[in-house]
Amino acid sequence: MNATTPAVAPKAPHEAHDPTLAPHEQPLAQRAFAFALMCIGFFMATLDIQIVASSLRDIGGGLSASQDELSWVQTAYLIAEIMVIPMSGWLSKVFSTRWLFVASAVGFTATSMLCGLAWDINSMIAFRALQGALGAAMIPTVFTTAFVLFPGKQRLIAATTIGALASLAPTLGPVIGGWITDQWSWHWLFYLNLVPGIAVAVLVPKYVHIDKPDLALLKRGDYLGIALMCLFLGCLEYVLEEGPRKNWFGDSVIIACTWISAISGFLFIVHALTAKEAIVDLRALSVRNFGIGSLLSFVTGIGIFVAVYLTPLFLAEVRGYSSLQIGLSLLSVGAFQLMSIGAYAYCTRHFSMRSLMLFGLVLFGLGCYLYVPLTHDWGWQQFLLPQALRGIGQQFAIPPIVTMSLGSLPPARLKSASGLFNLMRNLGGAIGIAVSATMLNDRLNFHYLRLNEHISAGVPQVQGLLAGSTAHWNAVAGDALDTTQAGLAQLHALVLREALVMTFSDTFFMLSLCFVVAIACVAFSRPITMGGPSPDAH
Repeated sequence: MNATTPAVAPKAPHEAHDPTLAPHEQPLAQRAFAFALMCIGFFMATLDIQIVASSLRDIGGGLSASQDELSWVQTAYLIAEIMVIPMSGWLSKVFSTRWLFVASAVGFTATSMLCGLAWDINSMIAFRALQGALGAAMIPTVFTTAFVLFPGKQRLIAATTIGALASLAPTLGPVIGGWITDQWSWHWLFYLNLVPGIAVAVLVPKYVHIDKPDLALLKRGDYLGIALMCLFLGCLEYVLEEGPRKNWFGDSVIIACTWISAISGFLFIVHALTAKEAIVDLRALSVRNFGIGSLLSFVTGIGIFVAVYLTPLFLAEVRGYSSLQIGLSLLSVGAFQLMSIGAYAYCTRHFSMRSLMLFGLVLFGLGCYLYVPLTHDWGWQQFLLPQALRGIGQQFAIPPIVTMSLGSLPPARLKSASGLFNLMRNLGGAIGIAVSATMLNDRLNFHYLRLNEHISAGVPQVQGLLAGSTAHWNAVAGDALDTTQAGLAQLHALVLREALVMTFSDTFFMLSLCFVVAIACVAFSRPITMGGPSPDAH
């Protein structure tokens, strides 16, 4: 009888998980599949921030909602998400990454169905808030998982994937949303999540094995920090959203929320810096690359979300585009980003990550600046070059920012820091949109008044326009219409349109200036490596 021990076949990815293996020692196929599953959930949660952007008019028509009420379809989601994201690190320690992700996927899927079944605007806002809160944990846990599962250069591929999805999802949201609304109805914006959500919830428990739950942490949770943080972020987001529409501090509720946000924010920062186990690791900002990376995440959040906010608004208000037309006009950003993934992967072999990050930020900022010569007849052809530069810039800038930030910290600090890093991106988007909305209102009044100063009956161009308009309305309506008033109304609409175009141009110019700050910050960062954290990270 042969006494030799038979060779043991390698374990297939679908077989039972070996609990003795560290996460990065698991079979590559299993790690890759687990990461892919989590990326699906991450993409859904990020996509749903902006998927309604190009379809708000259709949702408003279906739910009989006003424009002010409709804005809360996005705001409710963003407020809830911003409050939960920083808590995800602690929650994953309590319940484990696997079960937190499953619970988040189940909650997100269920509330997506409820959003599709909403019967009025109040129910829609409530369900969107729940959707944002329950799906929020899927966002930062993917960042942490990538840096735990993949060592060395494998981490570069994972960071590239996450960076591409993080910038692609908000960009593609209006595109996908516009197409779905045009082909079916706005209800399918939410039903779209059901099949992938169920698949993620079913498969993640089998394939994701990173850590174990520690329910004992519930007894010593930082509940004071959680309460202060929710007050701070919730009231801040309300002020940012409602401020432009309510004349900022001319409204008593805005004033009250500002005071609450300021006081709770100050107390939260003091508490987070002095507590033994704070809900958010603010001390991580003292690590140079993480602090600079978080600032860059904030700026790129401004760039991504504000551009996605302004462009559909311009196309709807100035050009009168439908949901589908808006979506198709924005398609070039995502297309160029996808096409540049191969070029980015090639460049990582020959250039430093910091050089690629700088190149991406320059292209991103230049793309925003090229919107400045905006005119009232801009369509997808004129948007093509700025959006191409934005798409390529996003792909080259965001993965190195992710790698620089989270790669500078030891594994023990990743979970808490990942929530802070993702919060900065979403907070940048929220603040950027609020400032943009204020600029659109204030600069519109400014440009309209300035243009009006040059319009008088003695100006030949004005006389010619009024004469042509009067002749047109006489031919069309005859005596049934006051043709003089009709001509003046047409002139008013023309002046308002040009003032609006100039306002959008000003806002894009301010957006491009944000990237000047980001580019300057790169000079202060340390070299980005794929190895362990720098010595000052501990």
